[in-house]
Amino acid sequence: MILILILASVVQFFFGSLLYARNTFLGRSRPNRMTFLIWAAGGLIGAGAAFAAGAKWVALPAFASGIGPLLIFLASFHNPNAYWRLKATDYICGVFAVLALILWVITKDPSVAVFFAILADGLASLPTLIKSWKHPETETGVPYVLALLNAALGIYASGGLVFAKIGFIAYIIVINSCIILGVYRNEPLEKLKREVAR
Repeated sequence: MILILILASVVQFFFGSLLYARNTFLGRSRPNRMTFLIWAAGGLIGAGAAFAAGAKWVALPAFASGIGPLLIFLASFHNPNAYWRLKATDYICGVFAVLALILWVITKDPSVAVFFAILADGLASLPTLIKSWKHPETETGVPYVLALLNAALGIYASGGLVFAKIGFIAYIIVINSCIILGVYRNEPLEKLKREVAR
């Protein structure tokens, strides 16, 4: 049952990432490159660490959470109008996110590692969170909804309320909820139709 949940979450996450990448190709979405690059690095480092520790299927969601943003980051180079121009605050958040990511990788305590992973992801997410509220037309919200569902499945499959196990997943629920509220706060059904339109 857990394996089925893991595979279902990975498939739906890739669907959302491909939808966002497609909308980026078309110029409908304008991702913040700093956010997506750091999200990709965090997911791939997390997956690599999990695989190195002997995890197999359980590491797939982390791998997907790195590959999906990487595809979107790469798609942003296809269309010169399909990326969000970075400001000084984006670079500041990026530098601190990279520092937190480094601390996450070198720490040996799982709870401390989760704390730094949350800090890195939160700093990387801040520019996109702000953009989702100020310029919701530049975001595709479906992947954030699917990421929230993926995280909820992760908590269900975790088998316990231990910070090291569910801290990051709980954070993913919170950050994605905040972005979703920003993206869909005005005319949510119309916005959703535009996102999935051909």
